[in-house]
Amino acid sequence: MFLENTVNHKEQFGWIEVICGSMFSGKTEELIRRLKRAQFAKQRVEIFKPAIDTRYHDEMVVSHDANEIRSTPVPAAANISILAQGCDVIGIDEAQFFDDEIVTVCNDLANQGIRVIVAGLDMDFKGNPFGPMPALMATAEYVTKVHAVCTRTGNLANYSFRKTDNDKLVMLGETEEYEPLSRAAYYNAMKKIQDK
Repeated sequence: MFLENTVNHKEQFGWIEVICGSMFSGKTEELIRRLKRAQFAKQRVEIFKPAIDTRYHDEMVVSHDANEIRSTPVPAAANISILAQGCDVIGIDEAQFFDDEIVTVCNDLANQGIRVIVAGLDMDFKGNPFGPMPALMATAEYVTKVHAVCTRTGNLANYSFRKTDNDKLVMLGETEEYEPLSRAAYYNAMKKIQDK
């Protein structure tokens, strides 16, 4: 369970929270929940997402369940530092799509006393660590791994299986292109592709 209380209230540093998992696991849902709680507490909140993510809306962060929160699309991680001035809490969605500078940006913001909440895929469709996510998880104070439900077995899913033949690393998509699978289902699906 995630704890929001700190013991030493004199410490002026912030912290980093990472919410990670496969597609359809509720990462954005949890990000929105935490950010709305901060807004309810009258904290100054700003939310960012990569400009390339236009699946549901150009400016809103939207979960698969259609929950949404206003955000600022940015082309690069460096833009976040400039736009985050005067905030108490920063939210970042789809962090795997940012360049590696996102790690430095998040740590710099936390060092300025800001609570930084980051959501993103921990693995790409090939089952490899995705972009800057491993470094973000390593430097974060709190890491929450959420799981989807495997569409083939009903077990917990932590893999994002790509159902199309596209081999590009970054490919935005939904249920037509991706399917959450358990380890066993993912292994069998990938073996079937390799055996072709």
